[in-house]
Amino acid sequence: MPANDDPNPAIASPRRSPFAFLRPSHSHTATSATLLLTLSALLSRVIGLIRDQYIAYKFGAGHNTDAYNVAFYLPEWINYLLVGGAASITFVTILDRYRATNDEAEGERALSIILNTMVIVLGTAILLAEIFTPLFTRIYFDPASPEGILCTRITRILLPAQLFFFSGGVLASVLLVRKQFSFQAISPLIYNLGIIFGGVLLASRMGISSLGVGALIGAILGPFLLNAYGAYRAGLRYHRILDLNHPGLREWVRLSLPLMLGVTIITLDNQILGYFAKHGAGDISRLNYAKRLFTAPMAIIGQAAGAASMPFFASLFGRNQFASFASAVNRSVSRLIAFSLLGSAAMIALAQPGVDLIFRRGSFNAADATSTATYFAIFAISLALWTAQAIYARAFYAAGETFAPMLAGTIITLISIPIYWQLHLHFGVVGLAWASNLAILLQTGTLAILAHRRHLIPIFGPPGSPYAGLDRPEIIRAASAAIVSLAGTTLLLHLVPQPQTYRGDLIALLIGGLTWAILAAATLHLTGSKLLTQLRTRLT
Repeated sequence: MPANDDPNPAIASPRRSPFAFLRPSHSHTATSATLLLTLSALLSRVIGLIRDQYIAYKFGAGHNTDAYNVAFYLPEWINYLLVGGAASITFVTILDRYRATNDEAEGERALSIILNTMVIVLGTAILLAEIFTPLFTRIYFDPASPEGILCTRITRILLPAQLFFFSGGVLASVLLVRKQFSFQAISPLIYNLGIIFGGVLLASRMGISSLGVGALIGAILGPFLLNAYGAYRAGLRYHRILDLNHPGLREWVRLSLPLMLGVTIITLDNQILGYFAKHGAGDISRLNYAKRLFTAPMAIIGQAAGAASMPFFASLFGRNQFASFASAVNRSVSRLIAFSLLGSAAMIALAQPGVDLIFRRGSFNAADATSTATYFAIFAISLALWTAQAIYARAFYAAGETFAPMLAGTIITLISIPIYWQLHLHFGVVGLAWASNLAILLQTGTLAILAHRRHLIPIFGPPGSPYAGLDRPEIIRAASAAIVSLAGTTLLLHLVPQPQTYRGDLIALLIGGLTWAILAAATLHLTGSKLLTQLRTRLT
């Protein structure tokens, strides 16, 4: 009997709600998880955009906003160096192994031991960082200057948030290994709302420091408390124990230590940009506005898919289904590159009216908007590289391999710093944006070649086999559509210029967006691309 035939229609199971995937306890497929996290990333970026609009309107781009942006660097360093910046990623691999052997009780003990141990270590590091914050501030500002004092104050407010990010990441892994993504989807929304409400409610009394208070409160309510509640609902029971000899702790250290010891351009890009841009008032802020706006489609297209794919990659590799693992990774990378190329075309063509409409108001003037749009357009060129590396990195982590990508990332970072220096020296802040693109090209290319040479994920292979490699014909078709749509949209906006007013920006975005969509869709159709069919299938 066919699988979808019901032998007894009278007692057929009730129809599932189309919104069932939104339930916290829903166990997701790779497709539904990607859809949920993509929707979450989209909503989170909308809220993040409102956050950035508020900051630009209220504080503009100057010394105060530079100090605010730099204040995040030390907390991020603490998080990265002590927990590898990837608590949930490494935990998923460990817990999946316990779950596969039906030993979840021991998995809970391992999780509790690791959590307790690292809270002590991380708490001690944060306390020391609170004391010595001015030494870090000195890298960017004179600690006695107004911006140096402000940066030190906000940094000290933000540092404790790393405890909650780490703890929340550990607890989130309990849900991820069960293929439950709803709490992970909601927590960044709460975090961003915390920053906004902190500014709105406290700015009159605390100035831009209020944003730091909002970020701390958001980290407690979202990434920590929400995931703690979700883990409790999933049946996790916390144990107040320490055992430095526990095999789960040793396994976590083995996986995470390379991430702690190494540095990658993924985590240091903003800090390197900030270091070289520190001499011009507002340059750090304008680069950050452009980079955060750029990371919106990057998160929607790449990070959501990467986060959703991680548990499935780990499951395939853990069950020795290596051909299926390689095929799944290459399918994800191919689709993301294809969609990213199309996204880059739209972002580059519509950069000026888009940035002008979003940010130019209040303390953020037209000159700020023009500079930010230029940086944004340059960053947009590398969208496919950022999204692809997110998948390659998670594929390595799913395979329990962290040393090789760490070593490669560290070498690439060291090679990249002179590139930032030379391009900034010759081309100013614009050169920094181009240096960022070259650095991520080295990072992504190296990960792809490394995975290929280690026989983990082939770049090329026999067509039709599980090891066929990337879908090169589809990527070429998408690249053709991107070039055609970019050229046509840019030409039309040049022939029909609009004034730099809100009305003019809206008209330019409407005309340009419609032109891009028509040209991209037509080119994809004429070249026989499957992207449109895949997109319709996922949306229906």
